[in-house]
Amino acid sequence: MNLRISPAPHIRSAVSTRSLMLDVVIALIPTTAAGIYFFGLNAAVTVALSVAAAVISEYLYQKIRKQEPRINDLSAVVTGLILGLNLPPSAPWWLPVVGSAIAIVIVKQLFGGIGDNFLNPAMAARGILLASWSLRMTTFYAPTYFKNVDAVTTATPLSAAASAAEATSSATGAAPAYQMPSLTDLFLGNMPGSIGEVCKAAILLGLIYLVIRKVITVIPFVMMISFALFTWIFGGDPLTGLLTGGVMFGAVFMATDYSSSPMTIKGQMIYAAIIGFIIVILRKYGSYPEGVTYAILLGNIAAPLIDKYSKLRVYGEVKPNA
Repeated sequence: MNLRISPAPHIRSAVSTRSLMLDVVIALIPTTAAGIYFFGLNAAVTVALSVAAAVISEYLYQKIRKQEPRINDLSAVVTGLILGLNLPPSAPWWLPVVGSAIAIVIVKQLFGGIGDNFLNPAMAARGILLASWSLRMTTFYAPTYFKNVDAVTTATPLSAAASAAEATSSATGAAPAYQMPSLTDLFLGNMPGSIGEVCKAAILLGLIYLVIRKVITVIPFVMMISFALFTWIFGGDPLTGLLTGGVMFGAVFMATDYSSSPMTIKGQMIYAAIIGFIIVILRKYGSYPEGVTYAILLGNIAAPLIDKYSKLRVYGEVKPNA
């Protein structure tokens, strides 16, 4: 009998970083196409600049550090694509460039590169952009469908509804209620918003693909169920809440980042439930109408602690006697 001796790890898989990232890119194609369809050339330029800046930032950083460039693993492409889809179509050209550089250099590479970042790079960069240029990051316009018309700045359904509710509570008389777009428009994406968050139908196509490819497991489902449950508990409409803002996009493409989420299924369920709850709290009591970015970042920070208390028992481990 021949024995083959080799160092750990002894479990090998045909799945590579590149194949995982390629699956995410494929899953993002419907969302990207829908965003460009709704918002036109500006959206296409924003997404392209974000991806290009992410890839160039990673290449230059690794060359300066005399490391072998790893842009072929497509992780920088995914980061740039997700960040670009999280930006408004009205974003100036420098916003995706600065955001991608922050995501790659500060959030990813300075912490050791892929697999060592404790925050989702695209989400952390979006949070920094929101804090630094809040007006640029919250200026939206209605879908233009490549029509040759001037884009008119308008509010997203979430921000408009929040403003209407605030006016109603503070006015002496009853203020007119904001008319939310129909569920069909919310589902298909016929509304103002970030490039990638508006079309829920496209996001669901990406979710189905990632589930079939076994790239993601329970996080999106638990996060959306948690959000819907707590929205209902706090007196809101769960379906409308899911179809407005970035809850679904965040659940499918951002909370599922391997490096910044727990490793065990139990831990992932706790993590996702916490994020869903925090989004509801931030929407109801926060100054921003949307809380997905900061909820996911708080979940990322809590992930190591969740891992610590949800880890599986090691085979053969014996608890010491008290």
